[in-house]
Amino acid sequence: MARRDLSGAVDFAVLEAMTAGDDAVTEEVLALFVEQAALWSPMLDVRSDGWRDAAHTVRGAAAGIGAGTLAQACQAAEDADKAMAAPLLERVRDALDAVLGDVAAYRHELMLRGLRG
Repeated sequence: MARRDLSGAVDFAVLEAMTAGDDAVTEEVLALFVEQAALWSPMLDVRSDGWRDAAHTVRGAAAGIGAGTLAQACQAAEDADKAMAAPLLERVRDALDAVLGDVAAYRHELMLRGLRG
């Protein structure tokens, strides 16, 4: 996977501005995002007592890397009452999958760039 595989789920210019274009810092931030996603995604289900906290945490992490659609989906789920949250959390999970695909492609590109030196 490489940058050509990006879907547009993440505006990496936001991340690059935050990290001042430092590839090592960018990689570290993306690795932390992936770790956060793995920790919190199992809770993105109304059957989990922490679904609202999970949506809130993923929203902040998404905003930090430029994943605006994911952040908006999280906000909508976070604001919903439990009875209405299930389909909104499904949208969050779908958006998170798209973001994780883009993050994998971008990280691959960073790795290739590092090999080229």
